[in-house]
Amino acid sequence: MNILILGGTLFLGRHLVEVAQKRGHSLTLFHRGKTNPELFPDVVHVFGDRSDGDALAQLEGHTFDAVIDTCGYLPRVVQKSAQKLAGRAGCYCFISTVSVYANWPGAGTDEDSPVAILEDPATEELTGATYGGLKALCEQEVLAAFPEQALIIRPGLIVGPHDPSDRFTYWPHRIAQGREVLAPGSPELPTQWIDVRDLAEWTMQMVEGGRTGVFNADGPVVGLGQLLSTCVLASGSNAQVTYASEAFLQEQEVQPWLELPLWIPGMMDLKESGATRTQRAHLAGLKYRTALETVRDTLVWDSQRPQENAWKNTLTPEKEATVLAAWKSSTTG
Repeated sequence: MNILILGGTLFLGRHLVEVAQKRGHSLTLFHRGKTNPELFPDVVHVFGDRSDGDALAQLEGHTFDAVIDTCGYLPRVVQKSAQKLAGRAGCYCFISTVSVYANWPGAGTDEDSPVAILEDPATEELTGATYGGLKALCEQEVLAAFPEQALIIRPGLIVGPHDPSDRFTYWPHRIAQGREVLAPGSPELPTQWIDVRDLAEWTMQMVEGGRTGVFNADGPVVGLGQLLSTCVLASGSNAQVTYASEAFLQEQEVQPWLELPLWIPGMMDLKESGATRTQRAHLAGLKYRTALETVRDTLVWDSQRPQENAWKNTLTPEKEATVLAAWKSSTTG
């Protein structure tokens, strides 16, 4: 196939490129050239910002069997690329997010659950509050341009090698350091994620098969304690985990999801019912590698990556020590 990838050099995009190359596809990458522009010298690179119509004009005269959009966040920008490619591509695959759902994280979210509606649909301020609603509007732009040829994939948290966010890597990294580790809630705290390589493989299979429609793409629910035990096994660490209550962590101003990744307050009340439902993707062939493989490969990558831009949002060792001391004082006093 002749495939255009919008993005392709950061995280999911680079894994999609690797999968596509192994499967013999011809690739064109359209990106700004700001992130890892040296990657994949053997494929066609078209440099430009797609919010600029002149940049997208570079694609005129070219046709593609499929387009995979890995980095669409603003409806106005997605509209430009989708409309420019309408009639020139057989399929438009848009990588969205489970955050589009109005009740996420909520009980039993499936593809027919209502999506978020922004108070101001014209906003272009990308925040935690607007992210899901903006992605939902991006989906609408893709469907408007490709009404019969759109593939909308809604992943949960994407994890694994080359993840720039540290929203999963924190735990393998921190457990590998050993000592006492602060964790939220209890070992039963439900977590859910998908390995980027599983998502990339399955996305390419869907594109190859000409599949259309909307699909959630997330992994099985895993208790945080099970994940941290897997991190201990993978790293050979002597780490000892101390769980502090959610209420206490919030009193200490520990930020959920960022400082302590995978933690969303209130998820204990949902447990299994809070899982994103992925039966549709399973029936379409989505498969998972083991958590141990994900953790091991993430640790290998983490040990080799530059550290200067890492851990910008996660809990600092100093704050972790302070909160641990306060928790012990509160439980023994």
